[in-house]
Amino acid sequence: MAETEDLQARIDALKAEHRELDAQIKALTESPPFDQIKIQRLKKRKLALKDEITRLHALGLPDIIA
Repeated sequence: MAETEDLQARIDALKAEHRELDAQIKALTESPPFDQIKIQRLKKRKLALKDEITRLHALGLPDIIA
């Protein structure tokens, strides 16, 4: 049970970081001129976070054979 809670806590932390990156990207793009390279790096990190969240969700799902 504690393992599931640890997994959920990790997912929640990653989601919070994902939201923070989204806010940073939005703030950067609202005031031109903006640093396109920085935005690309933030988007790449955001995508990596999404992939990690998806992977962790898959770990938490029971292996059901239909």
